Amino acid sequence: MPTNTWNRHHILSLADFTTTEYDTVLQTAASFQEVLSRRTKKVPTLQGQVVANLFFESSTRTRSSFELAAKRLSADTLNFAAATSSMTKGETILDTAKTYLAMGTDIMVVRHREAGVPNAIAAEMDRLGVKVSVLNAGDGQHEHPSQALLDLFTITTLIDPDHPRLELLKGKKIAIIGDILHSRVARSNIWSLIASGAEVHLAAPPTFLPKLFADYILEEAEEDKSILLSASSHSPLPITPYPQRGPHLLHSQNQQLFIHWQLEPALQNADFVMTLRLQKERMTAHLLPSLREYHQLFGITRAKLQLCKPNVKVLHPGPVNRGVEISSDLMDDPEFSLIQSQVTSGVAVRMALLYLIGSGKV
Repeated sequence: MPTNTWNRHHILSLADFTTTEYDTVLQTAASFQEVLSRRTKKVPTLQGQVVANLFFESSTRTRSSFELAAKRLSADTLNFAAATSSMTKGETILDTAKTYLAMGTDIMVVRHREAGVPNAIAAEMDRLGVKVSVLNAGDGQHEHPSQALLDLFTITTLIDPDHPRLELLKGKKIAIIGDILHSRVARSNIWSLIASGAEVHLAAPPTFLPKLFADYILEEAEEDKSILLSASSHSPLPITPYPQRGPHLLHSQNQQLFIHWQLEPALQNADFVMTLRLQKERMTAHLLPSLREYHQLFGITRAKLQLCKPNVKVLHPGPVNRGVEISSDLMDDPEFSLIQSQVTSGVAVRMALLYLIGSGKV
């Protein structure tokens, strides 16, 4: 597997990922997907290592996927649950992380409702001079790197099952629909899809998609001391206001990122449609008149997909509010839906990520 091109110790954000790193993840995940198709689905790659899943926030798919991925790599796993931990007695997050460090943890997979917690734990591990790697499994409204990478893997393996790679998405139109304002998945996907050379169209009501959203995510990247890289030129792609383009409120210099307040222009001739969950737990204001109205205007249905290309595919990171973000019948239709494929891809991709940051420790 291609580890000689991998030098990243932590995986916290995709804002500064290079084309080589994306392709390394995709090719490594493809190798593990083949392993998962065998009768014996376990390899001794991380035998003797300890992976701690520090999930300070509830999760089903991500936590189970990382746990299974670690076990398939023969690592020992520790699972943390905030509700039954010493944090209920006043222990700090960093003290919790150092407790798991003292138990011999090699990799910490961290999920938290507040942005920046995985970065803070990674910084503390680096300060202590230990070789513990930190993998961001979702932090607040910041990023969710592994979800975006499994989305990328799902799409690229659909196009070329034997050789998934970033360049396969160059020129493809991909629509991201829904609660983009609160979505860490959307932020990570924006980085990966623009890096691939795809044309990314964001569509949501104005309350979920502020006019200066693109400037906002670039400010986040600057805080990470990162820049957005183009897959073709590796040059920065600053996104600037351009209000004269009708529904296209913003665009990049290479016209890769567009914002719409209506659904139709985003879906027109789209190759892939990614719809997002309404994250009511992160909403601090009344941002929608009703769920019924949202579904009428932005919910994905068979009728609305007629605007897309004939072979369009639909993705959703889950969990899904059936009948809100996507119609129930469409979600279950394998002709259009890649939702179950995303879940399956998650194990192979997370095996790849654990392997890449853990292989240098053995």
